[in-house]
Amino acid sequence: MIARTVRSEWVKLRSLRSTWYTLACLFGTGVGITSLATGQVAGQYGDLSEAERLAWDPTARGLIVYIVAQLVFGVLGTLVVTSEFATGLVQSSLAVTPHRTRLLAAKVVVAAVVAVVAGQVLMFVSFLVGQALIAGQGVPSARLGDPGVLSAVMGGGLYLAAIALLAIGLGTLMRATAGALTTLVGIVFLVPGMAGLFPAWFQGLLDFWPSQGGAAIFATVPDPAHPHPWLNLGGMCLGIAAVLVAAFVVFERRDV
Repeated sequence: MIARTVRSEWVKLRSLRSTWYTLACLFGTGVGITSLATGQVAGQYGDLSEAERLAWDPTARGLIVYIVAQLVFGVLGTLVVTSEFATGLVQSSLAVTPHRTRLLAAKVVVAAVVAVVAGQVLMFVSFLVGQALIAGQGVPSARLGDPGVLSAVMGGGLYLAAIALLAIGLGTLMRATAGALTTLVGIVFLVPGMAGLFPAWFQGLLDFWPSQGGAAIFATVPDPAHPHPWLNLGGMCLGIAAVLVAAFVVFERRDV
């Protein structure tokens, strides 16, 4: 039964023009930002001190596209649920699949698969384009076989997929695209930007926060502030799982 619901949700997602526009924007913007971030690094690298050159991380530079990409994934995840609330189609979906948990689970599965595939492809493309541009300027670049590189690239894809799932949770809780995206922007940009203003007890949470500790997965040079990037990413995913659980509970109990 769940397989049929998943198949139905996939048909709905792929039939939305906004889905393809969002993915096209994702890859077009991704390649553009990667080119901008890595196209002029020769002068920057030449000005670095010896200690700064030892900390040079071409992998992180090539994957910097995640800063914007996480918003695009947020749009994709939000639209999976809020598009139906906006059009009233959710009533038809519930008439066909009255089991609300199954319906939302199918949406999560479809969005997760699309986000994982798109995220991994974006990370590999950005890495390869970025390293080609860096190497072409005579600056030390990275290869997939170098220590920690493949882990950073694949971890980056998982990070973006997790952001898409966070957006699904927020979209389900708020039932509005604008509200969900505004909240997501606050989570990934506003909170990390104001980190120094929060009390000491909150600082520990930032080790697992999107765009903060969770984003340590993109680096290959050890960061003393986040020495265990997979632990940081895992903590972020647990927090997102909690948001999804809340979304399931609310969707099950609230009138549509």
